Amino acid sequence: MADDDGATAVIDKDGVDALIAVLAGRGRTVVGPTVRDGAIVLAELSGGSDLPYGWGVELEAGTYRLRAREDGAAFAHSAGPQSWKTFLHPPRARQWTADRGADRELVVTEDRTPPPSYAFLGVRPCDLRAIAVQDRVLTGGMYTDPAYRGRRERAFLVAVECTEPGATCFCVSMGTGPAVGPGYDLALTEVLDAEGHRFLVRTGSEEGESVLVELPRRAADAATRTAAREGVADAADRMGRTMPPVDLQILMRETLHAERWDDVAARCLTCGNCTMVCPTCFCTTAEDVTDLTGDHAERWRRWESCFDRDFSHLQAGPVRDSSRSRYRQWATHKLGTWFDQFGSSGCVGCGRCIVWCPVGIDITEEAHALNRERGDDQTEGSR
Repeated sequence: MADDDGATAVIDKDGVDALIAVLAGRGRTVVGPTVRDGAIVLAELSGGSDLPYGWGVELEAGTYRLRAREDGAAFAHSAGPQSWKTFLHPPRARQWTADRGADRELVVTEDRTPPPSYAFLGVRPCDLRAIAVQDRVLTGGMYTDPAYRGRRERAFLVAVECTEPGATCFCVSMGTGPAVGPGYDLALTEVLDAEGHRFLVRTGSEEGESVLVELPRRAADAATRTAAREGVADAADRMGRTMPPVDLQILMRETLHAERWDDVAARCLTCGNCTMVCPTCFCTTAEDVTDLTGDHAERWRRWESCFDRDFSHLQAGPVRDSSRSRYRQWATHKLGTWFDQFGSSGCVGCGRCIVWCPVGIDITEEAHALNRERGDDQTEGSR
């Protein structure tokens, strides 16, 4: 558990329900985890009863399934198929429309739909870091994305520290969890023990403090603080995966011609699932549509994947024509050249790319294999 920076208190399940009501009362659309279609997904919450109390997940490479829990925990589950990118950087968004008037003059109108005001409840530490990464990518440079910025500036973040990592989690290796980092408005740590089911709450912003004072709460006691701290520390020791303890940026640079890329290419379907579920991938393309008359046209931006053969298409053809080159591009960018562009790794250790790969390709396994081929394996027995 991170050091306390702001006000601290304890709330119970009724307090969580009140938190949702207070945020909704402030005009925010509250989004959080809920059980739907055999998975824990992110959707609008109407109350605390929508949270996945009593549900966990079993994860493995290419495998995801729900499992019932006896303890009734709300947040004892790992990352699901969605990330908050879905709401801040939507899969499809209209950019402008063009209409031909009676005089045949073309009028182009930029889409300026007011951004929604979201409250995200249940942001994992890895996803909190992912939001910070996308902030740098989409708003941190000379060219910013106004649509993303509008959504991000209006978002209220309620982070939840992890006390039960999944089999595919490796946030410790990436320095992104299980303790929460900066960037939240409120942070919760769920505690279940002989003293009951409760949540330690910490504030990270002025708005977070103003929300907390509206909740039924009590002062944070030493037992709850200790239990929360120990739960997070224990989770750090139970990560399901690791990255090799080396400089990944250098590893990627020194293994560009490794034989391992051929091995993974033989298994990769180049479906792009890993890029769709990744909370930091940001690539898009433009899609133009017209009506049957040809007098109305729209341009839409939609997610694109570097695994698509046409993603790198130039006049002479695709730059990355083989599955080997496309997987290598994704992995070396995520773990290596992202540092050159944005000053950090593009991977936050959430493990989604492992779980949702239909053939179970594991980016941590590939990194270890590259490290062994390089002759610098310091992680005997690691996965």
